[in-house]
Amino acid sequence: MTAIARPTQGRMIGGVCAALARRFGTSATTMRVIFLLSCLLPGPQFLLYIALWILFPSEDKVGTEAW
Repeated sequence: MTAIARPTQGRMIGGVCAALARRFGTSATTMRVIFLLSCLLPGPQFLLYIALWILFPSEDKVGTEAW
């Protein structure tokens, strides 16, 4: 299994939705729509997005840093 990394191409904001879409085999647009729809529900969606932005390394740094 490969590590989840935020892509350098195709990002909208931080690349979290694009990274999750690549991991689960869906399109980035589908993942973004799912995220936007989840924001209608109560919960810490924005905090989770920020946490994943921090935790997922950028694609260009995956080969250089050991995690």
